[in-house]
Amino acid sequence: MAYWEWGARDNPRVLMCVHGLTRQGRDFDVLARRLSADWRVICPDVVGRGRSDWLADPSGYQIPSYVADMVTLVARLGVEQVAWVGTSMGGLIGMVLASLPGTPIGTLVVNDVGPAIEYAALQRIGLYLGHKVVFPDEQVAVQALSAISSTFGPHTPEQWLALCRPLLKAVPGGFELRYDPGIAGPFQAVTPELAAVGEALMWQAYDRITCPTLLLRGAQSDLLSVATAEAMTRRGPRARLVSFDGVGHAPTLVAEDQQQVVESFLSSWQPAPRVAPTSSD
Repeated sequence: MAYWEWGARDNPRVLMCVHGLTRQGRDFDVLARRLSADWRVICPDVVGRGRSDWLADPSGYQIPSYVADMVTLVARLGVEQVAWVGTSMGGLIGMVLASLPGTPIGTLVVNDVGPAIEYAALQRIGLYLGHKVVFPDEQVAVQALSAISSTFGPHTPEQWLALCRPLLKAVPGGFELRYDPGIAGPFQAVTPELAAVGEALMWQAYDRITCPTLLLRGAQSDLLSVATAEAMTRRGPRARLVSFDGVGHAPTLVAEDQQQVVESFLSSWQPAPRVAPTSSD
């Protein structure tokens, strides 16, 4: 698993930023750069995306496997506690990990996702997920990706380029996306019945979370409903909810107001001091 690292390696304040379904860790470049003076920022490419390896068996592209990978990554970093920012899929991974006994997550930011996911959004994502496309040049690729991602809200051409370029890899004839089309398999296998079971399990996980939690929502999100977001403020960790106008699924944390909200929330958290091991005769 590849990951991108910002800030001093000896900084005990470690922030994990985990991306959405078809994205990669470079999505957080702007936020990581901003926070790197105060944080060691780790932005992994979840397996099957970005620079990480692809799985031989695509059935492994599921949340429990991703959670196990993140536990391994935290151990590799040599830290006991981390702050977590998770967008969409990254938010689901964070919620499950934060619900576990002895979780390394000390404070949690969930970006535009919840235990209940709107079916219409899943249908929208399914329209493009897993289709292998070769774009003739980078400009065409960026135009296509920014059109698909229009719900991210207003961005300058330079911002779209920064968000899209790391998703691309050069191949004969042009550029294709840096993710395994196989990630579509488990996603497309979800039936309404399986979705209902998954939602119940996610609510159980959410209700076990005890760390401070911030919930971000695009005001026009089709994936995180108002009802689910409001329920998340009353259940489990009773998340603080902040919505951003003019944005759907999902805020990219590139805009100044979005970064300020995240930075302010994270600023009050400090990792617990390490407890020295004891020995007995």
